Amino acid sequence: MTAILADCINKKFGDLQAVKNVSLKVDKGTVFGFLGPNGAGKTTTMRVLTGILRPDSGTVHINGLDIVKDPISAKKNFGVIPENSSVYGDLTAEENILLTGKFYGISGREGKERAEELLDTMGLLDRRDSPVKKFSKGMKQRISIASAIVHNPEILFLDEPTEGLDIQSKKMIYKTINDIRKDGRTVFITTHNIEEANNLCGVVGIINKGSIVSVDRPEVLKSTSDTTRSVEVSFNEEAEKGWFESDLVSRIDSYGDKLRLYTGDTDSVIKDITKVAAERKLTISSLNTSGPSLEETFLKLTGGSL
Repeated sequence: MTAILADCINKKFGDLQAVKNVSLKVDKGTVFGFLGPNGAGKTTTMRVLTGILRPDSGTVHINGLDIVKDPISAKKNFGVIPENSSVYGDLTAEENILLTGKFYGISGREGKERAEELLDTMGLLDRRDSPVKKFSKGMKQRISIASAIVHNPEILFLDEPTEGLDIQSKKMIYKTINDIRKDGRTVFITTHNIEEANNLCGVVGIINKGSIVSVDRPEVLKSTSDTTRSVEVSFNEEAEKGWFESDLVSRIDSYGDKLRLYTGDTDSVIKDITKVAAERKLTISSLNTSGPSLEETFLKLTGGSL
């Protein structure tokens, strides 16, 4: 069954064509990751999908319901977590969830039980009576998610859900997403975090300059990118990129105390690394190889822009 179906949607702001003939099909039970550079059209597309913006042309169906022609019925099928927190700071954690529940016809004892269950799930039961304005960004995001799923929606839309959050809050959100997927429901995530999309999503769509450039499973996208592999190495002391430059290496990146060398010939590059290490009396602390990454695919499909 199709949970989200967008057919040739377009959206302009003045002379800017923010979304160009975007068509998407997201099956029920899928965690769909929507990637793209800044200004690519991710958030605009999600706002059209959720009925916040009306498309200039094209159609959007949520569980078979037209979001433009039947917005109330369509919106009952999903919850939305916008990029900026949607919680009310002067209300307590519990009051925020109860208020959203009332919007969906959940009140009284049922609302109280549902709020308590969600606060417990989000690790905030002991803060149920605290004003949300005193919460950290990560805690506010957890309340935002709890409010969005209070009515057990079939679909959850999240716009950059873990941006700037602490590790504990991220893990809580990842668990919530995986629990929703296990229940056979659907999650649509816009994100800049390529590793996050690779680990969470069953299908990834990449948008660039308002147009869809690719939609597929992460492993398929990676395998069709190219044959470039990488060698990640760290030493007992800081090393310079220039020591490892050669015709075999297409690019060298730094990650903390590690260097990542991109190559089509990992065997020769590893031999060069050990040779340089011996010449400069360096000790190799760690050395790993990996296949084509989703990051490489993303860079290729978007013209090398992050």
